Parts: sequence; C-alpha cells; structure tokens
Amino acid sequence: MDDHTEPPTRRVFVALAPPDEAKDELARALEPAYVRYPRLRWNRIEDWHITLAFLGEQPSTVVPPLRAALADRAASHPALRLGLRGGGHFDQRLLWTGIDGDLERLHLLAADVRDLVRSCGIAFRERPLHPHLTLARSRRDDAVSVPLAAAGLTGFTGGLWRTERLHLVGSNIGRGPGPIHYRDIEAWRFGAAVRALDGDAPAEP
Repeated sequence: MDDHTEPPTRRVFVALAPPDEAKDELARALEPAYVRYPRLRWNRIEDWHITLAFLGEQPSTVVPPLRAALADRAASHPALRLGLRGGGHFDQRLLWTGIDGDLERLHLLAADVRDLVRSCGIAFRERPLHPHLTLARSRRDDAVSVPLAAAGLTGFTGGLWRTERLHLVGSNIGRGPGPIHYRDIEAWRFGAAVRALDGDAPAEP
C-alpha cells in the first residue's frame, strides 16, 4: 500500500502534544525506570499525547469534516500553560504522568472538542477526562512494575510550556502487521490571543 494512501479504518483522537523539550525532560526522569522495568510496554516518545477526545476506531471518511471543524475551533481558543508532573497508574496496568497548569481551561477545551465531534455526527464512547500522558502498559503476568515505576515519578515536576496546536491523530491500522503507531493527521494553531501568554503586546486590530 502506498504510504500516502489512507487506511480504511484507524484509531482517531484529538489531543495536545508536549513540546520536545518537555518530552526530553520527562524521558530523562524515566531513565531509571527504563532500566529497572524492561518488560513494560513503553510507549514511543513520538506517541506521547494528552488526549482530549478518544474516538476509537473510525472509517477514514470521518477525517474531512473533522479537519474543517477542528481548524475553526482551534482558532477560537487561546493556548494553555501546562506542565508534566508526578506519576500514577490505572488498575496497576497503565503508567502515566499527570498534567499541571491551566486545568480549568483544559477541561473547557476538552468539553468543547467533544461537543464539536458529536456535532459532526461521529459516535464515540465518552469517558471522564483525567488529564494525563500514558507512558507504559504492563504485561498480563506483571502487576508490580507499573506501581513501582509510578512511585519513582512522585517527585518529578516538569517546566511549564505552551500548547501551540490542537492535533488530530490517527493510527496505522490497516497498514499491515506490526505495532500500532500514531501520527498527526493534521494540527492547527490556537488563536492569536496566545501571544499575550508570553507577555507580548497584543496584535494590532
């Protein structure tokens, strides 16, 4: 199959992505865990995202209407100030680091995105938003590594960073055997008001 051909179905989600410097900071903090818990199924750093709306497996036909709608929605929202902090786990199986910063506006953005997805006629299973970044999953016979790795992140506090773009992300489902990887389908800058977050003078009207 041509690399530029869209797969018939893919897992799709809308997300925010930490910048490279924030990822590098977290990766350095995880170096001891990488060595101590090699049997964990560690996510690729390239796949680290903060999911706002997970749409599950969808036909590729959902992508065009989402592109236009998400572009408009991103332009109407300012950027957020976020950071990565600490560690935790879900059911001793999934390791995560938490999100710090402008959480109130993060929840508002996620609610807005989910409303938009529903308005496009796309059905998906909604879960409460617990802002986090998934790092690894345990194997079925290992119920110890994830809690220990989470405890090792207790003191981690990353620097704050600005969300530059809203990302529509898709998997490589339909492209043959092998691990599932994710890539941006498209990403859109948040509105011009983001400049004020850095102390810059607002743009002239």
